[in-house]
Amino acid sequence: MTDTNQRPVEPTIVRDFAGKLSYSSYLSLEGLLAQQRPLSDPPHHDEMLFIIQHQVAELWIKLIIHELTAAIDHIRDDRLPPTLKILSRVKLVQMQLFDQWAVLETLTPSEYMEFRGVLGNASGFQSFQYRKLEFLLGNKNAETIQVFAHDHTVYEDLLRALNSPSLYDEFLHYLARRGYNIPAACLDRDWSAPYIRNETLVEIFREIYRNAKQHWEAYEMCEKLVDVEEYFQLWRFRHLKTVERIIGFRRGTGGSSGVGFLRQALELTFFPELLASRTEAPKV
Repeated sequence: MTDTNQRPVEPTIVRDFAGKLSYSSYLSLEGLLAQQRPLSDPPHHDEMLFIIQHQVAELWIKLIIHELTAAIDHIRDDRLPPTLKILSRVKLVQMQLFDQWAVLETLTPSEYMEFRGVLGNASGFQSFQYRKLEFLLGNKNAETIQVFAHDHTVYEDLLRALNSPSLYDEFLHYLARRGYNIPAACLDRDWSAPYIRNETLVEIFREIYRNAKQHWEAYEMCEKLVDVEEYFQLWRFRHLKTVERIIGFRRGTGGSSGVGFLRQALELTFFPELLASRTEAPKV
């Protein structure tokens, strides 16, 4: 035991990285850490927080898109168990996105207003990754991709996601292949159109929940989807409250009504029948 408040560097630890892959080069840290470029002049202290908060969110959303894309492929190939693992991970990432709003909430209205002007018309509504995420989960709205018309690559990617079956659509096809009497209207439709709740499907999910042991895989998948829906809504609500706390009811930088526009999103749902099935049909 030594009184020195120091941990000795073990002799086996690699120290010479000339011509070798290092932690920094593997993660491309030189480029990554050069992307935080405040536009205020002189740079306002809190603009760094604002930039990093949103960049980190985009990285987490990139991971969710990566995971959901794999989940859709698994469901399409009737591999539900790995999908369940993926959705468990997605839920934990969503928790990270929810919790990090607390960091941005340390930004006061007066601090934000000192650099808000440099944002111009830049707004989270223009996050192409967020839009793709909503499309993968089934919130389809063709009008929302017009703001990406200037970027052909992004626009085409979003157009493909808009016109492809969502995670929920693929799950309904999976259930149909497993013998569940899924309504034809849910299986053959315009994938770019908003999903419409189907009452027949509500009863199918009620049966799955009433007899969970008999329908265990479908039952477990339903619960994973409810997790994703719930945490997405919690994220939306925390976003709303953070914006309300920092800018009140000012208009958004991208031209939206701000808090009012965000509040409307709380009424949107990805998997309406899964929530409706919680309410038992009245006895006749």
